[in-house]
This record gives sequence, structure tokens and C-alpha cells, in this order.
Amino acid sequence: MPDMWPTIEGLVNRLEQHSELPREQQLLVQLLKIQEETGEVAEAVIGALGQNPRKGMSHTWQDVEAEVCDVIVTGMVALLRLNPEAPSVLARHLARISARDLPATNQP
Repeated sequence: MPDMWPTIEGLVNRLEQHSELPREQQLLVQLLKIQEETGEVAEAVIGALGQNPRKGMSHTWQDVEAEVCDVIVTGMVALLRLNPEAPSVLARHLARISARDLPATNQP
């Protein structure tokens, strides 16, 4: 799996150069962005199932996958903006989840 963190760092740098808001507000907006992207996942699922009578089958499951990817990237950007040690933070958190939820024989 490729190291995605350099790309995430580039996105963080771009966002921070773009915004003139104080840092705390930048972080707040970034965290709200996760919710926005999650809403787009919901919209895509509804569209893939054709459950909006006005729009019908407006999305595909590939659209849903793309929106889920946007949520993941947005979360990674938020984590790195919160903590420059984001790769280690995420690795430790994933290790805790693995220890809690995966049998010892299935852990990487």
C-alpha cells in the first residue's frame, strides 16, 4: 500500500495557504468538512438505491465508493491538521482497534 501521508500533507499545506481564518476556525471548518462529505455518502447511497422520487437512480455504487474515499481523505487531512504526528496517531489507534476486535491469529 502506498504511503498516502505525503499527499495528505500537500493537501493540508494548500488548505492552510488558502485560508485567512485563525487556526482554531480553520480546524473547526475542517472538522465540519467531514460531516459535509458524510452527507454526500448518504446522498449517493440514496441515489444508488433510487430512493429519491425526484431524482430516481441518480448515483452508482462507484459514486458511493468515491464519496467514502472523500470521507477518508478528509478525515486524514483533519487529523494531520490537528496533530503533525497523525501517521503515528492513526497507526496506534488502528493497533488498538485490531487488538480489541481481531483474533490474535488474524492480526497483521
